[in-house]
Parts: sequence; C-alpha cells; structure tokens
Amino acid sequence: MNHRKTSAVPGARESERPDAAEEPTLSTAVRVWKVSRISSKSAPHQIRWKVAGKVHHATFATSALAESRRSELWRAMRKGEAFDVETGVPESELRAAAEKAKANTRPDPSWWDFAREYMGVRWRTAAAKTREGLADSLATAALGMMGESPGAPELEDVRRAVRWAVVPNHKDEEPPQELEKTCAWLSAHALPLSALGEPRVVRDVHYRLSFRLDDKPAAADTYRRRRRGFNTAMEYAIQEGYLDANPLAGVKRPASPGSDRVDRRVLVNETQGRQLLIAVSYVGSVHRNRGRRLVAFFGCILYAAMRPAEVVGLRFADCHLPETGWGTLTLRETRPISGKRWTDSGERHDRRGLKSREPGADRPVPIPPVLVAMLRAHLKEFGTAKDGRLFPNERGDLLGTSSYWRVWQEARPLALPPDKVDSPLARKPYHLRATCITNWLRAGLPVAEVARRAGNSPEVIHRRYAGVIDDSEEENNKKIEKTMGWG
Repeated sequence: MNHRKTSAVPGARESERPDAAEEPTLSTAVRVWKVSRISSKSAPHQIRWKVAGKVHHATFATSALAESRRSELWRAMRKGEAFDVETGVPESELRAAAEKAKANTRPDPSWWDFAREYMGVRWRTAAAKTREGLADSLATAALGMMGESPGAPELEDVRRAVRWAVVPNHKDEEPPQELEKTCAWLSAHALPLSALGEPRVVRDVHYRLSFRLDDKPAAADTYRRRRRGFNTAMEYAIQEGYLDANPLAGVKRPASPGSDRVDRRVLVNETQGRQLLIAVSYVGSVHRNRGRRLVAFFGCILYAAMRPAEVVGLRFADCHLPETGWGTLTLRETRPISGKRWTDSGERHDRRGLKSREPGADRPVPIPPVLVAMLRAHLKEFGTAKDGRLFPNERGDLLGTSSYWRVWQEARPLALPPDKVDSPLARKPYHLRATCITNWLRAGLPVAEVARRAGNSPEVIHRRYAGVIDDSEEENNKKIEKTMGWG
C-alpha cells in the first residue's frame, strides 16, 4: 500500500505549513463501487469508495449526477492518481482547492491604488518621457476599469485624475479642486485587479488602449506605447502576486489602416525643402528674428536627420564646421520636453542621453556643406547660449516645442502653394527627418549606415521606409522594359 504526506499548500516551505499533523495523507489504494439507491427523498443515489481502507460516500439527487461523480473518481484512480485518505478526494482536486484558497487570500488592490503603487516603484529609475508615457497608459486603462457604478465621471476627467494621482509627489496632497470629485469616485469605485480575469473587462481595457476618446482608432505608435506601458505594469502585478498572467497576452489589435510606415506624401523634394527654410527666415522678422534664429535648427533636421530634442541639446563643442567641405555633428544628449510634473529637476525639459543608446554614448553624423554653411552663419549672427547650446529661445533659455512649432506653422503657407498647405506635405517638422533618411536610402547608403546616422535600428529603417525607398514608377517601368527587351 502506497501512503505519503503532502503539503496542503503546494510549494509551501516548512515555516509556512500550519502543522505536519494537518498535512493530508495520500494513497493510491483506492476502490470505487457502483452507484446504489438509499432511502432518501432528496438524494436517493449514493456512491461509495474506499481509500486506504477508509470508506467515503456521497449522495446525489439524480442518478446522472451520481454517475458523473463516479466517473471522475474512476478516471483519477485509473490514471494512478493518489487520493486523500481523510477526505477521499483525488490529489488534483485537493491542490486545486488549495490554489483557490490561496487566490482568495492574495492582495487585490483597485486599479486606482495599483496605478499609484506601480508608478511609485518605477519613478526613480524612469526618464521623464517614460514616466509620462506610463502615466498615459495607466490613465487610459483606467477608463476600462471603471465598472458600472452610478455617478461615473467624464472620461477626460478620469484620465486627468489618474495622471495627477500617479505622480509620487502628489501622494499626500489634496487633488486640485476640479479633480476632487473624480479622484474620490475612482478611489471608491475603480475595479480591483482581479476584474481583469473577466473577458468583458479585458475587452474594455483593450478597447481603451486602441481607441481615442472620440472612438476613432488611436495612431499605431500611440497604441504600441500604451500597450507597452500596460504590459510592464502587468509584469509588476505578476511579480507582486496580484495576478498569475498578463490578461492581454495573446490579445491583438484588429487590423487597421494605421501604420508607422512613412507616408510618402509628407516628404519634400529639394526645392520644397529649400523654400520652407527660406520661409522660416521671414517668420516674425519684427519680433527679435523669431524665424531667422531657427533656420539652421530646421536645417539640422532636414540635412542631418536629427530629432528636434537632439537639436535642442546641440552645443558648439559638438560641432566640427570647416570653411569648406563636409563637417560633423557629434550628438551626445537630448533635451525632450516632458513638463515639470515628470522631471526630477522641476524643469519642463529633461536631460537625457541619446535615444536607444547606452548612457554616455555619442553618435557622429557627417553633415553636407550646405548645413555647415548654415550653422556657421547662425553662429556668426546669434552666437550661443551661456552653456554653449546653439538654439536657445529669445531669452536664452531652452527652446520649447511650442516655439518652433508656431514658426513652422507660419512658414508653411509662405512656402507652399495653396493646394499644398492643407496637404500632409511637411505638416510636422519631424517630416524633415523622414525626408533626410529617405534621401540617404535613395542615394544608395547601406541600411546599417543610415540607421547609425539616424540613431535607429536597421529593423526600424526597413519597416518604416520600405514603401518610399524606391517609389519611382517611371524608373521601375524602364527597368522592366530593359529586362523584357522592349527598350
């Protein structure tokens, strides 16, 4: 006869077990008898079985229920599964009951409390932009974790309330007056993490990550960022024992026209790019040369594929600008704007290393003579900020996103024909970077070299620029004619 002891809680250490005497004794010496009838009006059908000499029984209202239970015991016995001598149940059922009891005792914070806890853990090691992105993910998921309690606040108020509440410095502060009711409602009614075990809640959360508040699909980059932030929060929830698995694992976004591939309609040709930079120089000419001081700024994006935050952080010491020929910009840091709430310094701009690079790494970028001349002219006319930066604002401080955006929006109507002003053509300054990378690829530079200069991975370059590397229909037609012998 095979008897053994097992812990009531699988995997528990000795110090966690209540008492060795309470541990069940298991045995494979099992015998199950046929269903029999007994004198009972409510449960006349009985099954009996024996485990290590101890007889157990159970009664049922119908013969079908009795036969079903007998089949379960019989299958467990035939598989060689051990049974608990005291209760008579198979070991698998014993362990399932123990896991259920364990799950019922695990912490189950509300989404409101969990979001604040998680951001408190991530805050110290995350960059300002990462903090802001995580806050947006948590706030967006909160829209799907509201449940159906009455008096629910407006969705935009919920997003604002969560984004405010997850900042660790706000932990002991009273919320702003306009968010008091929303914060109080979320604190009382936000669903617990365990609700993510319900398919309906999972669908709601995924919908909120995938769509904007106006129910239009979110941009592909926005969805990926939100989903990535949610996934890292779920990793933390699993580590802390709140959940067993990521509820969105395997859930995919429905196919949509959204893509992070570069739209060829945003790209400018050589003439359009030159006209746009000339137009920038005419913006705000009576207001301290608001546009003239940004011509070279946009030139760095158009001719060196720099990100705007990299241009903001560019210093004179990073520039090699010979009188003739090509020069070099050695990029070392970025100054992304995140808002005072998210930075450690309390300033609107964060100070970071290069994107997707190890701390302290730099990225030398060769620049053509046209940009060299542009930067030399800029330095001659405007000099640098006190800390050596090439592009401060009019007061000598860090250049804000809104400043160069306003100049760009005023320059487009000056440079483009009326039918192009409302088109996607160069709608954003960032589209100049896409133009530069496309030109490098069309010039025949290896993808790896383009990726190095642009500060991307080759995989990203392949994915984003596959549709614009060779889009000349006329050239393609000539290649076909030559191959077919028609030319």
